[in-house]
Amino acid sequence: MDADHLIYMANQIARNLAAGGEAAAVAATAQHIIDFWDPRMTAAILASDRAALSPIARAAVDLLAPNLP
Repeated sequence: MDADHLIYMANQIARNLAAGGEAAAVAATAQHIIDFWDPRMTAAILASDRAALSPIARAAVDLLAPNLP
């Protein structure tokens, strides 16, 4: 899957969860990625340039990085 599309998806997830507050949205976005994304999708977003991610999505992806092989 295209990294730009994955970034778009991560930003959508983060935007939908933002109403719960930043810390909760970061945790929920990371959990959504763990629960519903294929490992190849997660690996691709971790390897991508994260500059286009929203602050919540970027924090969620950064949270995932040390926890994956």
